[in-house]
Amino acid sequence: MDSCFASLCDFPISPSSFLPFAAAAAAAAAAAAIIIIYKTFFRRPSSPPLPPCPFRLPIVGNLPFLDPNLHSCFAQLSSTHGPIFRLHLGSKLAIIITSPSLSRQILRDHDPTFANRDVPAAASTITYGGSDIVWNPNGPTWRMLRRICVREMLSPTNLDAVYHLRRRELRSAIRQIRSAAISGAVVDVGAEMFLTVLNIITSMLWGGTLEDEEERSAVGKMFRHLVGEITELLGRPNVSDFFPALSRFDLQGIVREMRVLLERFDGIFARIIEMKREKGLKDERKVEEKMDFLDYMLMLEEKGNESKEPFTINHVKALLMDMVVRGTDTSSNTIEFAMAEMMNKPETIKQAQEELDKVVGKDNVVEESHLPNLHYLNMVIKEVLRLHPALPLLVPHCPSSSCSIGGFAVPKGSRVFINVWAIHRKNYCVRTPDGIYRLDCSVPSTDYSIPSSTRYSVLLGTE
Repeated sequence: MDSCFASLCDFPISPSSFLPFAAAAAAAAAAAAIIIIYKTFFRRPSSPPLPPCPFRLPIVGNLPFLDPNLHSCFAQLSSTHGPIFRLHLGSKLAIIITSPSLSRQILRDHDPTFANRDVPAAASTITYGGSDIVWNPNGPTWRMLRRICVREMLSPTNLDAVYHLRRRELRSAIRQIRSAAISGAVVDVGAEMFLTVLNIITSMLWGGTLEDEEERSAVGKMFRHLVGEITELLGRPNVSDFFPALSRFDLQGIVREMRVLLERFDGIFARIIEMKREKGLKDERKVEEKMDFLDYMLMLEEKGNESKEPFTINHVKALLMDMVVRGTDTSSNTIEFAMAEMMNKPETIKQAQEELDKVVGKDNVVEESHLPNLHYLNMVIKEVLRLHPALPLLVPHCPSSSCSIGGFAVPKGSRVFINVWAIHRKNYCVRTPDGIYRLDCSVPSTDYSIPSSTRYSVLLGTE
């Protein structure tokens, strides 16, 4: 062993034999330094991942696994995949939100990004190519339509000016229901409320109301049937929406059916507009204060709007469609749900009646001025809206650019659903001693409402 070690020590070592190793070590050190510098100063931050997604199939994605009641199906999926997850609906990517904080990011913090809509084929057809205020893309035209609606119809001043119309129609509806109750007849609350809301809206729009009972019933049934068919077609799954390349073929015939309904509504609107014009829109004796909403829109259409965006007859009809279809169906459904819920809870009816007797009086008639003092009734209404929101998934949003929500990427052009139905029924709500739920506002600085800057709130006339 010693001889071997001695022989190794006696082995001649030349300095030149270390050069290849030194060069390799220097190159490795330089490469490591370059990588560290690049990662530290030049590398872009990694993009956030997409939200989690349940099992899907090629081409059709998650479509075969969805339940027709989407809001309930999405709520079940959120319990497994979290408050934000994605679904592949054919060639479309959908992002589902089931959280108040994430909803606030979309509706308030990133409102300009999510202000656009992914217009379904059926909705585009019934709204004259998306010319209404709901589906119009965010831009000058939409701002013009918003200004017209808020300033001329939905402002507090104008709503107060037509209070007598609302009062008259409500009194008429109460008389109808009371008469039926005295005679022992069955009352269809949904149909009666639909007729009442329809009369209120048409009175505000073009001054039209139905006094004759038979005519009122016939026209109300016709409108309710048309609105019901439109709502059904809008909610029916359409292959054209999931695979836009196939939209030209209209494989399910949904667009064809919607065009038939559009022709019927268009005929009604055309006759009303023609009657308005025959009465003389330009009559000098007609003062502006007496103009209804349709008068004002026709004046803008004929004279040209003050903005650079043209206001066409299609915009007029599309806005009328928004008010008539969306206003009547959602309002009457909410009232019907309220009546059904209260009938199932007699103690709620008793407390509401006691409050009415105390605030209004047994021999007096309820007026709108009493509403701020009817605190329990307001809680009942809010509870009904919690349980039965008019739009369980709101109107789907479509981001104009990619962004990050809750640490996940939301790609441009995806369809974003906010499941308010599930949010209302999750543990974000607490139960009060009288059995009514409310959002947990134990932190005074926390705002759980939908921000008023969103397009959804603007449609309701809030500022």
